[in-house]
Amino acid sequence: MSFFSQIASKPWTDEQIEVDNHFTGHTFSLPKAMLALRVLIVVVTMFFTLLTIAYSGRMTFEDWLSLPEPGLLWLNTAMLFVSSFVFRWTKSATLKGQNGQVKIGLFLVGILAFAFLLGQVIVWQQLANLGHYASANPANGFFYLITGIHGLHLLGGLVAWGRTTFRVMRGKITQEKLCLSVEMCALYWSFLLVVWLAMFLLLLVT
Repeated sequence: MSFFSQIASKPWTDEQIEVDNHFTGHTFSLPKAMLALRVLIVVVTMFFTLLTIAYSGRMTFEDWLSLPEPGLLWLNTAMLFVSSFVFRWTKSATLKGQNGQVKIGLFLVGILAFAFLLGQVIVWQQLANLGHYASANPANGFFYLITGIHGLHLLGGLVAWGRTTFRVMRGKITQEKLCLSVEMCALYWSFLLVVWLAMFLLLLVT
């Protein structure tokens, strides 16, 4: 190769051609349902962030009276933590094709989730019996608002859980769709756990 040919050569072009030759044409793809879930998580995160900012600002006023700390909240937190762990275990069983364990895991998650919601209702009743109604004080209103909205999001997750569980029980779901459904539910449950821990910590420190 002459001197001028060496100067005019473009080795990076040859390297790019080599890379292109190995490219199969496949691109990164994300299921639409998973993409929608991630968008939902971002939106809900922003909402709870704004709620936290409003809570922190409102508690600086003189009429703010902190609520007592119901001990049942700790048990409810533990149940939500365990249900998130069980969903992760169920996800692992799904990937291994262990459908029997998947059914057990889904049932356990459902029981724990409903127990958590029932526990939250009992906490509301305990506070109401002590005279801590939502309209009695701004702190009360924020507590009922935060726990209520979180409970509604968990109910939404239970709808997805119920559809997945029903289809698994009937055996009318492919392994691929089962893996996706359980993965999405596990991700959402972990997200709800993180949100609840953040809100619970906020309620405790104030």
